[in-house]
Amino acid sequence: MRFPRQATAPSIGARAGRLLLNWLVFGLCYPLSHVIAARLPAQHSVALPFDAAVPFWPWMIVPYATSTVFFVLVFMLAPGAEQLRVTSRRMMLATVTAALIFAIYPARFTLARPALDDPLLAAAYGFLDIVDQPYNQLPSLHVAYCLLFWLALRAQLAGWRRILVAGWLVLVAASTLLTWQHHAADVAAGLLLGAAVAWLVQPGETRRWTVAFYYMIAAGVTLHVGWFVLGSWIALYAVACLLLVALAYARRDTRFLGKRDGRHSIMAWLLYWPYLAGYWLTWLLVRVRERGRDAFVQHSPGLFVGRRLSALEARRLPADCCVIDLSPELPEAAALRGMRYHHAPLLDLHAPRPSQIRPILALVAAQRQQGRAVFIHCAMGYSRSRFIARLHARNYQRWLSRSTN
Repeated sequence: MRFPRQATAPSIGARAGRLLLNWLVFGLCYPLSHVIAARLPAQHSVALPFDAAVPFWPWMIVPYATSTVFFVLVFMLAPGAEQLRVTSRRMMLATVTAALIFAIYPARFTLARPALDDPLLAAAYGFLDIVDQPYNQLPSLHVAYCLLFWLALRAQLAGWRRILVAGWLVLVAASTLLTWQHHAADVAAGLLLGAAVAWLVQPGETRRWTVAFYYMIAAGVTLHVGWFVLGSWIALYAVACLLLVALAYARRDTRFLGKRDGRHSIMAWLLYWPYLAGYWLTWLLVRVRERGRDAFVQHSPGLFVGRRLSALEARRLPADCCVIDLSPELPEAAALRGMRYHHAPLLDLHAPRPSQIRPILALVAAQRQQGRAVFIHCAMGYSRSRFIARLHARNYQRWLSRSTN
């Protein structure tokens, strides 16, 4: 699938943010896989008879090391936001998937590397042994990355540059064998991983998968660090919770938390307590950070927007105010549940469907026509509530212009 044409290139901040996120995921997962394998009494071997005949070419450490350069270039050279997004997701998914395979099936390179007379090469291999121990074998993440690097860069290259980059990436992939870092099976598995990731993460995906994807990545990292490294049963609980949230976002299920009359059930807390506790903590931190600001503001005459209110803050709302709660993640303040309370949940960080927006706008319009003040709030008061308020104001202005013509 081709990438859509983009009018503007991503900002340096967007590129650096994606690069940093991928480095953080890699830094959390890859080195810890060494820790997992090193503490086991035995590791698997995937060596084939062919591997004993592979020569050792010390100078191949040079192309091997340039994988780090390409890791940076694919983010810095992405011509559009869609290319940057796809590249970032592919790299992240490859990293987490490989790390989980390393943890489940730890393998070790079986050949002993010859001693080196050249001091520079000896120093280079010494450093390599520190940062890349002989464990994370199947699949070769180096090879998977090479395929993803090529898919990210090929459309921007032509002529001799295209041939040069393709040849160099082949050299990088071959260097995993010729530096005696990987066996042939590792290389084949790396190619398979890269192809699978490229097939799963395609350009032009609908935005419904955006948040679900990151929750799945968070689940993979939690499983790797929390369970395989730390051996924590609570981590498994958190992984199950994150996967359930990812499923809810993939299905666009705004009522997956089962919030009724402004409160969550015991079952919701049993299933989603890490998720719900995370929102509670974030809400408390937002209150502390914005303690000098109003918890809600008047967006237009009779229409107020803001975050989830405390009991004290709720007393400042106009009498007989209609409350529209867009947040499925936080329980409503008890003082507001006794008012004209309506729960119209919208998923956070997710574009709602028109079918979800229309009833909310109709409710706002009906309450305003009755002369009643309306308070719309989400969890933190940043996006969902303001989005609905802007849409209502736009519709009101259209109605006003039609009525005066």
